[in-house]
Amino acid sequence: MRSLQTRPFIFFSLILLVKSYLAYLVIFDSGLSLTPLLTEIPFIWLLFCLIEWFATKRKLVYYLVANLLLTGIFFAAIMYYKYYGVIVTYHALDQVNQVTAVKNSVFSLMDPYYLLIFTDILVIGYLLVRSKKLTTWKRFATRREHRGVVMALFVVSLVLCFVNVLPNRASMNEIKKAEDMGILNYEAYTILSKDKFDPIPRESITQQAIDTEKGHAAPQEPSDLNYYAAAQGKNLIIIQMESFQNFLIGLEIDGQEITPNMNELMQKNFYFPNFYQQVGQGNTSDAEFVVNTSFYIPPRGAASGVYAGKALPSLPKLLKGHGYDTATFHTNVVEFWNRGEMYQALGFDRYYDAEFFGTEDTVFFGASDEVLYDKTIDELERMNAQDRPFYSQVISMTAHHPFTIPAKKQRIELPDRYKDTFVGDYIVSQNYADDALGDFIDDLKAKGIWDDSLVVIYGDHLGLPIYSLDRKDKALMEEIYGHEYGYTDMINIPLGVISEGMTYPAIFEQIGGQVDVLPTVANLLGISLEHHLHFGQDIINETYNLLPQRYYLPSGSFVSEESLFMPGSGYEDGTQYPLSGDGGMNQGASEDEYERALRLLHLSDSYVSQLRDRSPAKPAAE
Repeated sequence: MRSLQTRPFIFFSLILLVKSYLAYLVIFDSGLSLTPLLTEIPFIWLLFCLIEWFATKRKLVYYLVANLLLTGIFFAAIMYYKYYGVIVTYHALDQVNQVTAVKNSVFSLMDPYYLLIFTDILVIGYLLVRSKKLTTWKRFATRREHRGVVMALFVVSLVLCFVNVLPNRASMNEIKKAEDMGILNYEAYTILSKDKFDPIPRESITQQAIDTEKGHAAPQEPSDLNYYAAAQGKNLIIIQMESFQNFLIGLEIDGQEITPNMNELMQKNFYFPNFYQQVGQGNTSDAEFVVNTSFYIPPRGAASGVYAGKALPSLPKLLKGHGYDTATFHTNVVEFWNRGEMYQALGFDRYYDAEFFGTEDTVFFGASDEVLYDKTIDELERMNAQDRPFYSQVISMTAHHPFTIPAKKQRIELPDRYKDTFVGDYIVSQNYADDALGDFIDDLKAKGIWDDSLVVIYGDHLGLPIYSLDRKDKALMEEIYGHEYGYTDMINIPLGVISEGMTYPAIFEQIGGQVDVLPTVANLLGISLEHHLHFGQDIINETYNLLPQRYYLPSGSFVSEESLFMPGSGYEDGTQYPLSGDGGMNQGASEDEYERALRLLHLSDSYVSQLRDRSPAKPAAE
């Protein structure tokens, strides 16, 4: 403790340097290098120089507080990256109440060695409280470093911080930006820099402008479209499957079918295997938003929070204009991710949440999928008895991260190599979700609803982030895929379109995303989108597609015909990930596509920001 008594500046600098290396190893996987020394220490010294200048008393306390604060930032960066794959910023504080709700999911990603980052705090705290030398330590800590030395260190550190920040401001990739700037410099930069958003004038945001950026051909007449109005007048049931990735379709492990009901649906109907998530921080709620609006998520935050105050053009409103009754079903409390406000903005007639589904069979955040489907079917039967069609969106949730469902709900026994693994828990939970879905489909058929409905089913978002998997999990995923698990696999979710008398066994190879659900459904139901702005496309009739991505991937990422593109500082140093997943080479996404993807996001952000405020009328709770 002698160094603590005489040189807290040096002592805490060394401690925080070690912590910065831990954060770099987890987030950037960069190995040992001089980078943290050159990027993090200058920021740390700026703070310590201020303490030396202005703290006349309780200087040790200020060092301890600074150490705790910076440790908290490093730890938050580690855990946020493990959950979302991006660098945390102060904007995440807007969703802190949602993060606490998923604390079990977050803690499940924690390797024990991450907690070493707090070791010094516990040890020093214990020694300060229990040691008889506390008074002596405080007296030593009040001694100031030489003011000339402090001034020189401050100037040098300030210059180095600017050298780290200024050249990297234009980088598109937030992870690369944080690595090059330094985590602490990046956090300060995000606080001090002003958002630059110049909305495109409303009159310039037209469907033609969007279609041009998307690379679409001239609009076709409805009569020329395949399957136009093929499901006209039918009910619409959209089923959103929690964390359901595409690799589950057809998957067998030691002869066991993991998702037999989903397999059958995809084998006997329209199946889109090259379909991709487009969600952000709001995860499931973002999927609901994108599917029901055909807009992209906002640059930051959950759509249910950022856009809920707007009068959103939406699928519920579009269908209500054609006589449909509309409702949405979700077993969590409606306040979670601000869904009550979002359902109001989307224009649903009614929502069903935890109050309706009860708590008799709760898993994670709400009633189980079995309860969800059992109680939903009764409401759908009542809606089906009306003299008008209905639209219902049903949100499954039991197969939620961290996927540790109760033993009584486990339907299969996996081989030993899958037991006590993240991948194994995921597969077991998705097997349960598929089993519950199968019972729901049987009930829809028994109640006479199935034949009169257009059913759309898809995964809401990924369940197995690459950055959350340990070595054993990655080996299991490589066994499943036959190649190294990659980003293109991670964001790939299935889409199925089912309608008795219309669909048949068919695989549509064209790429699509959640933004495409609304226009695809509108074509099948024979509903015009002539006056309804949308950023998706009818993926039954369109083959070329361009899918901007946000949040789970760096800004500027997008999916195009053959590749997922992730930028570096820009396009030139970006990386192409072939959609085949086998590492094969292809031409990849072009710079023109990169620029168009960015403009599409700007068009969407601009359009939604200029929508009028929604009316105060709220959907009814059931």
